Amino acid sequence: MEVYIPSFRYEDSDMERGYTVFRIEVLVNGRRHFVEKRYSEFHALHKKLKKSIKTPEIPSKHVRNWVPKVLEQRRQGLEAYLQAVIFENEELPKIFLDFLNVRHLPSLPKAESCGSIDDLESDEPSKLSHQPVLLFLRDPYILPAANDNAANVVIEGVLHGLFYPHLQTS
Repeated sequence: MEVYIPSFRYEDSDMERGYTVFRIEVLVNGRRHFVEKRYSEFHALHKKLKKSIKTPEIPSKHVRNWVPKVLEQRRQGLEAYLQAVIFENEELPKIFLDFLNVRHLPSLPKAESCGSIDDLESDEPSKLSHQPVLLFLRDPYILPAANDNAANVVIEGVLHGLFYPHLQTS
């Protein structure tokens, strides 16, 4: 897993004071996605992580002024913080993976100690495997329903091309 914070932006709202949003780039098993977080979310994560793992120092909560140079230092500090958490911990806590919007599978308990589903949803660290895992929200190869009058030409063409490339249609 690789984590970077390539940029930040200032959000100005009419209802409240403005705030800074940090754009986090996450690379896991060759897949890249982005997450945006405010400093307050980093601070909340840090407080939770301190309870379960050894954490590096997080940049100061209080900043004297919001000039770009100071915000750039904070960006660099937050990036170093995330990278240090990953580097220093073989097992990353679920709360950290959730913060980065990384899908993960909990470590499955041994068959003899398998209890309820609550055992799988604990805050215990999940081991990250070097094996890529693909999860689909629904079966991507499902054929149209039997009562569907419109044939799905794309699915039929792909299936025909994959499984019957030697057959020619007339």
